[in-house]
Amino acid sequence: MRLIRYSIRRVLLLLPVLLAAMFITFLLTRIVPGNPIDRVAGPYISQERRDEMKRAARLDRPFYVQFALYLGDLLRGDMGTSYTTAQAVTQDLREKLPATFELVVFGMLIAVGLGLPIGIIGALTRDSWPDQMGRVISVIGVSVPIFWLALMLLYLFYYQWNIAPAATGRLPIAMSFPDDKIVTGMYSIDALLAGDLEVLRAALAAMVLPAVATGLTAMAPITRMARSSMINALESDYVRTARTLGLPGWRVVLQHAFKNALPPILTIMAAVFGFAVGGEVLVEYIFAWPGLGLYAYNAILAGDFPAIQGFILLVTTAYVLIYLVVDLLNAVIDPRVQL
Repeated sequence: MRLIRYSIRRVLLLLPVLLAAMFITFLLTRIVPGNPIDRVAGPYISQERRDEMKRAARLDRPFYVQFALYLGDLLRGDMGTSYTTAQAVTQDLREKLPATFELVVFGMLIAVGLGLPIGIIGALTRDSWPDQMGRVISVIGVSVPIFWLALMLLYLFYYQWNIAPAATGRLPIAMSFPDDKIVTGMYSIDALLAGDLEVLRAALAAMVLPAVATGLTAMAPITRMARSSMINALESDYVRTARTLGLPGWRVVLQHAFKNALPPILTIMAAVFGFAVGGEVLVEYIFAWPGLGLYAYNAILAGDFPAIQGFILLVTTAYVLIYLVVDLLNAVIDPRVQL
């Protein structure tokens, strides 16, 4: 019951956060020089038609009136129409989100699968060569720009060694996935559900390089936090007491040290996951991945106000919900947490 009340309270607190994010985004898109109508209309449309398009987009009204009308549309589930795709923004986001979510999930599996063991081993073998190697990997992961890493992976594995597919999106150019087989929008899952092994292999092959680029970048903070938290836990009194009582080493590490080191690790994983959902712009651009990042990139270049606002709203909501889930998990794991 305590968790339910806490969840409801956090969801209600989500509203002012989203309102502030919407206001800031709305303000920034309006003060940036340029007019999206001019880009959409082109140079050959008459001024009368141009003014009519501005009125239809409400750009001829004061800022506060535009914002109030936008909030009213949001309450009806309407995020507006994208200037670049001529589709409803909600439809665009619904189509783009599965591609980004699939890529981020696979990237996080790589990050957690590598970063967590490296951090734990580094804490257990403090200042030894495995720990030094882990710290070097963490520093490289933090220092190397993700766009450079993505380009190097593409250059080596596709151009030089020809063991990875070209950067043509989620599937090869000559291959498509039937719309009637799409259930979740994630090609790997949908192909598995449909029993289409050819599409499954192609989807996984296309995802390897962008997922590795995402995972290696996300691995660094997870590794560093896992090492730091485990060192603090291993030096605590309860771990020394457990060792004094003669408990097996694996039990001391997993049941006592790791369990108490887990909350900050979960927090950094949530931060990395949320950042990856909204920050895949460069990876998606390099690999022609048709997700939210590429959609936001094109919207920014075109000054597409509704698309930018919808993207920011979606990412902000995802961030808050992810942190809510992590807070609830921390409350379950650590009984000392007060809700």
